[in-house]
Amino acid sequence: MQLAALEREVGVALTEKNGRNLRLTPAGRVLADHGADVVERLTLAEMEVQALRDGTAGTYRVAAFPSAARTIVAAMWSTLRGPGRIPLQLELVEMEPDESMAALRSGDADLALTHTYSIMEPVDTRRVSLSPLRVEPVWLAVPTTRQSAAPANLHDYADDDWLAPRRESSCFDMTSRACGVAGFVPRVVAEATDFAVLLALVDAGVGVALVPDLAIDRLPAGVRLLPLEQPVNRHIFSATRATSATDPGLAHLREAIGDASAALDREHVGRPRR
Repeated sequence: MQLAALEREVGVALTEKNGRNLRLTPAGRVLADHGADVVERLTLAEMEVQALRDGTAGTYRVAAFPSAARTIVAAMWSTLRGPGRIPLQLELVEMEPDESMAALRSGDADLALTHTYSIMEPVDTRRVSLSPLRVEPVWLAVPTTRQSAAPANLHDYADDDWLAPRRESSCFDMTSRACGVAGFVPRVVAEATDFAVLLALVDAGVGVALVPDLAIDRLPAGVRLLPLEQPVNRHIFSATRATSATDPGLAHLREAIGDASAALDREHVGRPRR
C-alpha cells in the first residue's frame, strides 16, 4: 500500500513483477538511491542535534578584552582541543568591554568576557546572564630607581608624568578616576593599547602607570609594583544573553572559563613586586 501510494505521488511505476517476487524498475532504483542518501543525512542530522543537546558540538563566537583573551581564553581554548575533549568550535574577537556587551546583545557574540573597576559603574546586566570570574588588584608601576613608599598614595605622584591606556578605553577612565579621587588630573605623556608597552616605558623611566594584575605578562627588571593606599580592583565576568543561558555548549564554555581563571589565580600567587 505504501509503494502504491508512492507510485501515485511520483507518477511512475517503481516496481514490476518478477515471477513471485517484485523488482525495482529503473525509476525505483533511482528513488531508492536517493532514499539511502536521505536516510544517511537524517541520521547525521539526528546525531548533530543530539550533540547540540549534550553541549558537545556547535560553533560559538567569543568576545574578550585583550588581557583576558591572552590568558583566560587561551587557556580555556586549550582545554577544548585534543582527543577525548569537548569538540566545540570557537571564534574569538578582541573587544573592549562596552563593545563586547553590545556585540553580545546584538547576537554578534555568544559569550563575552567583560570587566569593570571598583571606582566605576557596575556592568549593565539588562538581558544578560553574568558570572563573576575573578577580582584582581590594580598596581602602581614605578621605576625601581625611584624611592617609593608602599602602599602608594597617588597624590604623591601628582607631579609625575603618567602613562595610560588609549583614551577611548575603560582602563583610561580608571586611571583618570583614580587620580581624580586623589585630587589631581594626570599629565598623560603616552597612551598605548598594550600594557606591555606601558611597562616598558616605566622601565625606561618615562613615567608611572596603573596596571591591572592580569595585564602583566612579564615584569621588566626596572619596574616595581606598588599596592595602592586606596585600593582599586578590577572585577571580571563572563556573560551570555539571558535567552541562551541554558545552552549546553555555553554551559561547557563557562565552566572551562571558570577553571582557566582559577588556574591563573594559582599561577599569580607570589608574583614578584620588587
